[in-house]
Amino acid sequence: MAKKTPSRAQAVAATAQEQVPEQQPLITPESESKAKPAGHDSVAPPALLDFMMTGWKPQGGKPPPKMKNAEVFEARRRELSKLFPGETLVIPTGHEKVRANDTYYRFRPGTDFYYLTGNMEPDCVLVLQPKEGGGHTDILFVETNPGRSDTTFFTDRVKGELWVGPRLGVKESQARFGVHEARGLPELPGFLEGLRGAAVIPTRVLRGMSARVDGAVTEHAERDKQLATALSEMRLIKDKLEVRELETAIDSTHRGFEDVIRRLKAARSEREVEGVFNLRARVEGNDVGYGTIAAAGHHACVLHWTRNDGDIKKGELLLLDAGVEGNSLYTADITRTLPISGKFSKEQREIYELVLEAQNQAIAAVKPGNDFMEPNRAAMKVLAAGLYELGILKTTPEEALKEEHQFYKRYSLHNVSHMLGLDVHDCAQARQEAYKYGKLKAGMVLTVEPGLYFQKDDLTVPAKYRGIGVRIEDDVLVTKSGCRVLSEDIPREPRDIEDWMKQIWSEKR
Repeated sequence: MAKKTPSRAQAVAATAQEQVPEQQPLITPESESKAKPAGHDSVAPPALLDFMMTGWKPQGGKPPPKMKNAEVFEARRRELSKLFPGETLVIPTGHEKVRANDTYYRFRPGTDFYYLTGNMEPDCVLVLQPKEGGGHTDILFVETNPGRSDTTFFTDRVKGELWVGPRLGVKESQARFGVHEARGLPELPGFLEGLRGAAVIPTRVLRGMSARVDGAVTEHAERDKQLATALSEMRLIKDKLEVRELETAIDSTHRGFEDVIRRLKAARSEREVEGVFNLRARVEGNDVGYGTIAAAGHHACVLHWTRNDGDIKKGELLLLDAGVEGNSLYTADITRTLPISGKFSKEQREIYELVLEAQNQAIAAVKPGNDFMEPNRAAMKVLAAGLYELGILKTTPEEALKEEHQFYKRYSLHNVSHMLGLDVHDCAQARQEAYKYGKLKAGMVLTVEPGLYFQKDDLTVPAKYRGIGVRIEDDVLVTKSGCRVLSEDIPREPRDIEDWMKQIWSEKR
């Protein structure tokens, strides 16, 4: 009897069974192999593979619409192109990260890659390839989408469409993101191999995003660092679209704070506060922009208290430092310190009003031409004077503020500002002379967030203040003539906060 020729699906299955032991190694997003089940999966038999490859409705051939605001991302690529004429630029987005075993954290694209493309898919790489006549060709390497033509659509638990959802595909990505070219990721290794060696066109890589890309292209540490720096410094000045996206994230954050206040009357734990706020972030945005700080009582004296495992107690303060990351990935960063019972005590109000005055003076110092550190200096003068008047600082404010002393920092701990945008601590690779020691310019967005933190065991602090932590934080846009507080609608004055809470608690729902 003639030997029956195996189907394509059967051949794939046979190969998979030969290669896959009973206990499978973990699959990572950078793995070359596909269709490898996890240790608790079964290998699909040939009959099932054949059955799964038939009976699907043909996919439509219409390309996806171009992404909204694609021209803004295109302009950013052209700006970057002008900074590095004649050089190849490689910007990966990164990969999904393992949370435990074979499960992954939700993917968040690399900030610089997203800033240049608007693409949210993992594993992609943007290359700006120099053209002979000047400028660059944009090449976007993306995951291919074979549709139902390959068994991996249901056998590959890392990238298979029935496991994690569809990818756009190559032609679709070119249409969607408006790049000059799109190519499949399988072509990337060969392309990167061609960038090796001293005789080829100079190449810069955004390092630390993809181990595969880092290993494939010869490292030039200083040159690569200059690329990261240039991207950060491009992002220092926000355009109108970016400001609108920040305002959207701030508005959602405002609603998230009101959700927390509604729950606060009956809340019993910091974790409840975190959960309530984070729900708003997922309903109206992509996620939270950073780990929510829901610090009640003396936990407010720990700057980045994200354990959120403490109790909510009447008479104490809740320091809520939280921000919604919008669907465009721009994040708010707001802090309000709320009296859990609805009213500040005398001592709480004293400390709160001191921090508020420091913030007001710092905001007044946000104007173009001022040093980035000027708002910090203005705030610290107020805090040092106030701490002296309270009898906490024993030296004069002038002595406490001297560079060689900085005694006020025992109670304030941190500076009052950082840049804000796609990252909560935005533009981190910018040069110090362009950021920390640079001048404020119209279009920059920064936080202004003074605080005082009196540890519960600090014997230099009167007992009545120990355990009180207060921070007030707002997001501020530098304008041509001064600044605009983007979060100004979120109450800050102590009386306004008390009225805000009272109003929310009186609502009929």
